[in-house]
Amino acid sequence: MPLIQPKSAHQRSAGTRLTRRGVTLVEVMMVLGILGIIAAIAIPRYAGTKDNAFIAAMKADLHTAAVYEEQYAAENHGQYFSGVATFDNPVEGFRASRGVTVTLTAVNLLGTHLAEWSGSARHVQSPESCEIRNGLITCTTDDQSTTGRIAQN
Repeated sequence: MPLIQPKSAHQRSAGTRLTRRGVTLVEVMMVLGILGIIAAIAIPRYAGTKDNAFIAAMKADLHTAAVYEEQYAAENHGQYFSGVATFDNPVEGFRASRGVTVTLTAVNLLGTHLAEWSGSARHVQSPESCEIRNGLITCTTDDQSTTGRIAQN
């Protein structure tokens, strides 16, 4: 009985094809490398976008607080109000955004129209804080290496 030997690649008929199953280690490493590069770009951008959103929320709350302060002063002989406003605890009708705490400090000289106020805002998920004084908003961070003016309106 003759032994049947497998045909070599040259002897195979034109109709049969070799099919490969699975991927090679090189292909897997290439895909992982590309995913790593994409993650290295996307993650810092995402974190920066979140910080910018927190700063925007604090600035918006300080702008809104300024409107409430001036409205209150117009109705109360030029005197301003003080307090700590959060989302759950409004002060004189002013409610801060979720996660933001706004501290308003009024200096009222009773009996006179000499009064002023200032405010500060902090977000629970951000190292930055923003402050409004004389209509100017400045934002700084707790990190000593980056402390400085971030935004001004």
